[in-house]
Amino acid sequence: MFFSILKFLLISIAITAIIPIVLILSQRPVDPEDLPAGKMSFDDVTADRPRAEMVLDQVEARDGETLSAWSLPASRQDVPLVVMVHGSGWHGGQFAGLAARLEGAADVLAVNLRGHFNGPGMRGDIAYMGQLEDDLADLIAAKRKPGQEVVLLGHSSGGGLVVRFAGGAHGGMIDKAVLLAPFLKHNAPTTRAKSGGWAHVLLRRIIGLSMLNTAGIHALDHLTVIQFAMPKAIREGERGNEATLAYSWRLNQSYAPRGDYLADAAALPEFLLVVGKDDESFVAQGYEPLLAPVNDSGQYHVLDGVTHLGVVDAARTAELIRGFLS
Repeated sequence: MFFSILKFLLISIAITAIIPIVLILSQRPVDPEDLPAGKMSFDDVTADRPRAEMVLDQVEARDGETLSAWSLPASRQDVPLVVMVHGSGWHGGQFAGLAARLEGAADVLAVNLRGHFNGPGMRGDIAYMGQLEDDLADLIAAKRKPGQEVVLLGHSSGGGLVVRFAGGAHGGMIDKAVLLAPFLKHNAPTTRAKSGGWAHVLLRRIIGLSMLNTAGIHALDHLTVIQFAMPKAIREGERGNEATLAYSWRLNQSYAPRGDYLADAAALPEFLLVVGKDDESFVAQGYEPLLAPVNDSGQYHVLDGVTHLGVVDAARTAELIRGFLS
């Protein structure tokens, strides 16, 4: 009887261990050339844009690596520090236009997240889940002036990271937040199918890695789980080396709110949420009914004729942010 039970347990354990491995091995990344074109318009980002008067700042992270961010300080002392977090596949240069529109109203710091094009800094994967939050905390600690208000701003997945940051160990470091078409979760009612065709998700890998992580196994967290359908003009053009085309499991998980994304959203300080009515990835009208019941500190604005990527450089976005800061 004992050996029958033991045999049953061993077989159950073996099956439980095999299933996630089979799921992971059954799906591999595809050639970027084979990714179907999504619905997202890249018209606003395919041309090189000047970085205004921004300079590249460098900060040492807690692990000794170098973090970088594009900085545009204000001439006044009584302004907040606005830390900008870019969207999937990009870098801090995404905010060149917005930073110029906010010049003088804030000390602007447009972050180049670890795992992305980072100027002279690192490009490799993050080392552990939550490292992006630690990096943001290190940048804020290094650049914040005594008594200065801190506003964390993020676009798309960067907005999701802002929400995650608010609900995490460092949430007390920020006084306000600005969310530009934020990603909340793949199953949130604000998320369109496949994020509007922008993201190629390796779903079986995600399920398998989720099972391993639940069991405390992190040896395969470096595997790719999502790819981005960048247009050929960006992948192979002059700016192609600046695009990040895929994320590992741990980077993708760290770049979004936790599983209970509404709990993270509930921890947000006073925030401004701006989204384009023509957003290809997210349901613009879905944010307020979803978030307002868990957090009454938000202001919501849906901009006519504005797309997912276009919301960053829309003139109205800068006007709203300036008003919010003052």
